[in-house]
Amino acid sequence: MWLRLFFLLLYFLLLFMLARIFEAVVWYETGMISTQLVDPVSLSYKKLKTILETRGLGYSGLAEKRDVSELVEKSGELTHGELYSAMKKETEQMDAGDLSSTNFSGEMHFYELVEDTKDGIWLVQVIAQDRDALLSPSNWGKMVQKVSQFGIRTGTFNCSNDYRSCIRRGWQRSTLIMSVPQTSSSKGKVMLREYNGRRIETEHIFRWMTSHVSQRIKTLRRSEQLKEEWCFDPAHPVKMFLFARLAQPPAFFSSLSVKFTGRIDFIFVDIRHWDNYSSLSEIGVTQGPAYILKMPEGIYRYGNSTGEFLSLVAMDTFLRSVQPEVNDLFVLSLVLINLLAWMDLFITQGATVKRFVVLIRTLGTYNSILLVSWLPVLALLQLPYLDALYGYSLKLLRYADTTSLASLVRADWTFYSSHPALFLSTYLVHGLLVDYFEKKRRCAVRNQEDSTTNLEWLASLWDWYTSYLLHPIASLQQLPSDHSDWDEDPNFLLERLAFPDLWLRPLVNMDYSKALPTWRFRAHCRVEGAGSDEEMDKETDSSRSDSESSEQTDESHDRGPPSGREPQGSSSAQDSRTHTDHAASSCRHGNRDLTSADRLPEHLPCDWSVWPRDVLHCSECVVCLENFMNEELLMGLPCGHAFHQQCIMVWLASGRHCCPVCRWPSYKKRLQRAAPSSSAEHSVQE
Repeated sequence: MWLRLFFLLLYFLLLFMLARIFEAVVWYETGMISTQLVDPVSLSYKKLKTILETRGLGYSGLAEKRDVSELVEKSGELTHGELYSAMKKETEQMDAGDLSSTNFSGEMHFYELVEDTKDGIWLVQVIAQDRDALLSPSNWGKMVQKVSQFGIRTGTFNCSNDYRSCIRRGWQRSTLIMSVPQTSSSKGKVMLREYNGRRIETEHIFRWMTSHVSQRIKTLRRSEQLKEEWCFDPAHPVKMFLFARLAQPPAFFSSLSVKFTGRIDFIFVDIRHWDNYSSLSEIGVTQGPAYILKMPEGIYRYGNSTGEFLSLVAMDTFLRSVQPEVNDLFVLSLVLINLLAWMDLFITQGATVKRFVVLIRTLGTYNSILLVSWLPVLALLQLPYLDALYGYSLKLLRYADTTSLASLVRADWTFYSSHPALFLSTYLVHGLLVDYFEKKRRCAVRNQEDSTTNLEWLASLWDWYTSYLLHPIASLQQLPSDHSDWDEDPNFLLERLAFPDLWLRPLVNMDYSKALPTWRFRAHCRVEGAGSDEEMDKETDSSRSDSESSEQTDESHDRGPPSGREPQGSSSAQDSRTHTDHAASSCRHGNRDLTSADRLPEHLPCDWSVWPRDVLHCSECVVCLENFMNEELLMGLPCGHAFHQQCIMVWLASGRHCCPVCRWPSYKKRLQRAAPSSSAEHSVQE
C-alpha cells in the first residue's frame, strides 16, 4: 500500500515538473507566458469571434473589428493561455463534427431528464407530428455545438412518438423549448420557455437563451444595492461578483450560476451608469471588468493567477476547489484510488496473467473499501453537530486553494484533462520505469514465483482456488491429518467428493514455499602447486571425522525416534522407502565418504559456509539422482534435507507436501537442532 502511494506521489511530482518544462519551452521559443496579456486589437477578426463565442457573448450586428475588440475588452482581460485554449477548443470541435443529443422517447423520458433533474439547462427541439423541424439538421448541429461548451444539454422530442403529450402541453407546431431552474435553491422549480422569435438564426436563438439564463443572476445598478450585497450573509457566505460595462453577463458566468446553485451566489454589477465610483474603490475595485470572489476570509481577484481563464471549464475548476460538494470529493477520491490500484500492474512481478489477475483483485478491493468508507462519512455529514467542523474544513480548504501553488495545480489539472493522450502516455512510461526498478530491486531475491510462465501461474491459481473453496487452509505451523501422497489421477477432485471427511483433509497452499531457504551451490577452486598434499591430508582427516560422526548419528536414528516424537514414514509406500534409503545414503556418504563413487570431483570441494545452518550437508539431489554442480540453485526443507530447487518445487507442486527422504511435512517447522560443540567433535574424532 505504502509503496503504491509513494510511486503515485512520485508520478504527480513528475507531472508537475513536466508542465513547468513545457512552460519553459514555450517561453524560450515564443518569449511569452500563459499569464501575459494580449492586446485584442492585434488579433484577427476570426480570433476575436472565437474568444467571444468561448465567453458566451453575442456579436451579431458588430461588423467592424474595432467594435468586436471593444466587446472583448469589456468582458475581461485576455491572456495568451486563454487564446491558446480557445483556438484549440475550436479546432477540436471542427474535427469532432456534430455532437450527439438526446432523443426523447416519450413523456416520462422527457420528465425524468428535463423537469425532474433541476440542476441544468436544457434546449429541446420539438418536432410536431407530420411537420418539419424548426431548425435544419445542419443548423441544429451548429446550435448543439455552440451551447454544449456552456454545459447546456440538448435533445429532440418527436411528437410522433407521444402525440398525446404534445397536445396536453400545447406543442401544436415545431418549436424550441428551454428549461431553466428559477429559484436560487438546489432542486428548485423548473420553468419551460418557448422560443417565439421570427428569426431562426443560431445567433438570435443563443441571445434569447442567454437573456433568460441571466435573469437568475442578481443585477446591481446602484451603490446602495452593492453595499447591501457586499455585507456578510451567514446563509450565503461565498459570493461571486462580476463588475463590467455590459448589458448582461457572459453566458459562461450565467451557466455557472446554475451549476453552483445553493453553494455560491452569482451577482452581476452593471457599472455603465454607476452613480458612486468611490464605493467601488472602497471594496478594492479600481477598474473594470473584474471577477471577485467574496469569502468570509477576504476577497480573491480571479484572473491574475496561472490557468485562471474567462471560460466555463477554468472557472468551474476554480470554484469546485474553493467550494466543493460531497460528490466532487467522491469523484476525486475515486480517481486517486484507481490510479493507486493500477500501480499494481507494474509493481507485481511475474507472468503477465498474474499481473492482470492481481490488478483486478486490487481494483475490486480498493473500490469496495472506498465505497464502504464513504457510507459512514455521508452519515456523519448529516448530523447537525458537525456543521461547525464542516465549516472549519471549508475555511482551511479556501485558504489553501487561493495560493499560487493551488493555481498551478489547477492549471495542470486543466491541461492534462484536455490532453488525455499525454496523461495516459506519461502514466504508462512511469509504470514501465517502476517495473524496471522493481526488477532491479528484486533481482537478488527473485524467487521461483517471479519466473513462472502464464500457464504455470494459472495452474497454481486454480490449485489455490480449489483449496480455498473445498478445503481448510493449512498454515506453516499446522500438521495435516494425512501424510500420504496425493493421487495423481485427473479425477482426484471427484474421487475425494465421495469421502465424508472431505472438509477435514487440507489441500495445502503452496505459499509456504516462499519461506523455504534457497542458496547457490559453491565449490572451492583448488590451487595447483606445493602444499596441495598437505591440504589433501587435512581434507581427508576432516572428512573421516565427519564420516564417523555421521555414522554415529545414523546409528542413533536407527535405534528409534526420540521420546515424544512419532516415527516418520511409517505409512509410506514401498517406492517411498526406496527413495528414502537412497537419499539417506546420499546424505551420509555424499560429502563425508570421499572414496565413494558419488562424491564430488577432487578439483571441486564443497563450500559448506554458504549452506544454511540447519540443512544437512549432501552432494546429490534425491529427486533427480544427480550430483550438485557449481552455481546450481538449491532449496532446503524444514527437516534439513537439500535438493535442487526446480526438482523439489515440482515434487511439492504435484501434491506431495512432505520430504522425499524422511516424510516430514514440508510446511511444518521443525525444532532447531543444537549445533555440536567443539569438545564433542574432538571426542568423536578420537
